[in-house]
Amino acid sequence: MVTAIVLVQTEIDRIPEVAEQIAQIPEVSEVYSVTGDFNLIALVRVRAHEELADVIPGHLNKLSGVTHTETHIAFRTYSRHDLEAAFSLGLEPGA
Repeated sequence: MVTAIVLVQTEIDRIPEVAEQIAQIPEVSEVYSVTGDFNLIALVRVRAHEELADVIPGHLNKLSGVTHTETHIAFRTYSRHDLEAAFSLGLEPGA
């Protein structure tokens, strides 16, 4: 699984509308409205790198209201759950 973090700039008055359109793309798992230089962050998950071209420049960038994107490809995923499992001794919580 390939995960891409896509930073999205939109027309200011269209942020909610664009976010909803992005969220409807099947390969997009989540869309966040954020502060900073970008208005939205979308998480895109595909099976192969080649599919990113279909999703990001082929679909997401073409949505009306999207003015600029910046894409970051994730190498690894770290989560609190993963770290807890890695350091677990197999004891039940509260034991």
